[in-house]
Amino acid sequence: MAMHKLMIDDFDDEVYALIAIHCSIEDYRLAFLLNKHLGINFSRCERDVDFDYLKASFPIFEWEDQQHQVTWNLVANICKKEEESVVSSGSLFADPIKNIKSFNLIPEMEQVDFFIKIRNDGSPVHERKIVRIIQDIPQIAAVYTVDIFDLKSRENLIFD
Repeated sequence: MAMHKLMIDDFDDEVYALIAIHCSIEDYRLAFLLNKHLGINFSRCERDVDFDYLKASFPIFEWEDQQHQVTWNLVANICKKEEESVVSSGSLFADPIKNIKSFNLIPEMEQVDFFIKIRNDGSPVHERKIVRIIQDIPQIAAVYTVDIFDLKSRENLIFD
């Protein structure tokens, strides 16, 4: 009798375009500039993307283009969180020391500030045109497409 095996990896091969953005502006300001230059309408989602039992949360913006059946997501890649460090009793300084820890949504791309994920269910997405338009925004330092199949932690980009 022949055995058939189903590989779990066969089901999570969602294909989408991924664009990396390097910039030093706040997330809401970037969403505004992208809306203005790309003619889209990002809005902040009610819930952030949380990982590691609320250890880090990443703000996310979304726009669903019903006409072209395209869903756009803008998500921060860096989360900086202030944590109190453990201080032994009897120290000279009574105030707790605060450390700032940095977490990344996609750890292998720690220098990237934001990602735009474009999930397409209908018409094709013109990534090169989108990258050219974003490059013209003065506040953007660098922008480029990312091959999603090279990412080890691409499951972190599943937001549904």
